[in-house]
Amino acid sequence: MSSDDAHWVLTLSCPDGPGIVHAVSGALAAVGGNITESQQYGDPESGRFFMRVEAQAPDRRGVLDAAVAPVAARFDMDWRLDVAGRPMRTLVMVSKAGHCLLDLLYRRQQERLPIDVAAVVSNHLDLEPVAGFYDVAFHHIPVAAATKAQAEARLKDLVVELDVELVVLARYMQILSPDLCDFLAGRAINIHHSFLPSFKGARPYAQAHARGVKLIGATAHYVTASLDEGPIIEQDVERVDHSISVEALAHLGEDVERRALARAVRWHAEHRVLLNSARTVVFR
Repeated sequence: MSSDDAHWVLTLSCPDGPGIVHAVSGALAAVGGNITESQQYGDPESGRFFMRVEAQAPDRRGVLDAAVAPVAARFDMDWRLDVAGRPMRTLVMVSKAGHCLLDLLYRRQQERLPIDVAAVVSNHLDLEPVAGFYDVAFHHIPVAAATKAQAEARLKDLVVELDVELVVLARYMQILSPDLCDFLAGRAINIHHSFLPSFKGARPYAQAHARGVKLIGATAHYVTASLDEGPIIEQDVERVDHSISVEALAHLGEDVERRALARAVRWHAEHRVLLNSARTVVFR
């Protein structure tokens, strides 16, 4: 890799067909690009092709854009080009539970997540000291039925003002409006506890304990207007037995939530997640 090169990541999806890999590889090679990693998947159900390529290539975005654009037009591609490893501008939303926020901020501090946390937003003040400890701006946006529209408008303004690329709902206990979900489509990740069987409403871990569950888990997914039903990025589980208490069950659940959310955020920030209708393709 010369001093005039950069490390790029290209992601794309398009109708499946012959010649796609050859065309993409040829376009990169034509400008002196050297592919260092390549993954692809053709979905027989949707008929779409997905690809993620990392390459060493000239450190001039215009050169790469000009090389890829004709190929993208030829194959009707949705595509994105970015510098590999560039920290993604991220806004984290929380309520009162701090386990996911603490985990994300710590991982970022240790350079284990390629994100730049621009701000923490909360409808409560409980976690303001956590944001302060990590030297991250904290914005208190209270939410009530009468002020929900104004609160969401303020959130939209913050996303634009801070040039936010990713919003993480790290146990943010408010339902987003369909309008806000559309505004954040494909760039907002939520984490929620998920059980087999499922328990909704108040005190889910107590409900799970009362039913004697043997498996608990968590699901990280993209936010949509359908509550907790967006395209799944990652899931994690832990086995439990009859001896576990409600408190221990809740603590174990927090661990599962932290792990699943951190992986989902990292994969998204590394451009490893591509939307495939109601599902995702994850190039790990």
